[in-house]
Amino acid sequence: MECPAYLDEYEKLVFRMTTPRVMIDNAGCSNSTRVMIDTYISSDGRWFMDVFHVTDLDGNKLTDESVISYIEQSLGTIHFASAKCFDGLTALELTGTGRIGLLLEVFAVLSELQCNIVEANVWTHNGRIASLIYVKEGDSGSPIEDSQKIDTIEPRLRNVLKGDNDIRSAKTSVSMAVRHTERRLHQMMFADRDYERKLVIRTNDNPIVSVLNCLEKGYSVINVQCKDRPNLLFDVVCTLTDMQYVVFHATVNTAGDRAYLEFFIRHTDGSPISSEAEKQHVILCLRAAIE
Repeated sequence: MECPAYLDEYEKLVFRMTTPRVMIDNAGCSNSTRVMIDTYISSDGRWFMDVFHVTDLDGNKLTDESVISYIEQSLGTIHFASAKCFDGLTALELTGTGRIGLLLEVFAVLSELQCNIVEANVWTHNGRIASLIYVKEGDSGSPIEDSQKIDTIEPRLRNVLKGDNDIRSAKTSVSMAVRHTERRLHQMMFADRDYERKLVIRTNDNPIVSVLNCLEKGYSVINVQCKDRPNLLFDVVCTLTDMQYVVFHATVNTAGDRAYLEFFIRHTDGSPISSEAEKQHVILCLRAAIE
């Protein structure tokens, strides 16, 4: 893939270093097409090769050249796929107990304080909510940097979140440096301990998570079986990262609407999971992330 002509020499170097290289092999396997992505992970500074064996919806190899070309171009430019840009906005981070009408009350307070809401994201689980609301000054369109105004916004929203029946503490904060909304929402839910619960009603859609220690190799092995959905792998890996684990090897398979994931992990200090209590903690947190 060629560098865009408008880039300067340094940008072209970065482009060549970080842009994924995509190769599609239709001859190496009799019943599937192999998609190989050679890319770079900036978070840990290591190269890796991803190999995906894919078929169409009917279980056949990919033979349509237009589809193959589309995959190569789409994956090859993924480095420049622009997520929504929230530069120049103020992020309000809220956690608390969910209830009917809560967002309406939050928006009413922000409107009264002349905050222009650009986008709002809310996650709910186990009776708790985590929300990122991106705002700017209503009159000027600039970030909210007035410390007096921020000192007014935070307690007002905290009072709304508490309501009359708050079962835990409500939290509000203001950030100017949120770079990935879903990543931050994971961290907020984890910090709020949304995985804690008193009663679990098991159904066929509940994720099944098990943890085993592979002592001879020095790894802990996590197996997950659950309903497949978009962002599933992202959600699981985010949670493991927040819990200070490193994934050394992983296998992901799907069949129908089910997903089967296996992770070989260690602590960041190189040790495996060391106790039954830690195992149960990992299981609870992964179930919450998947749900």
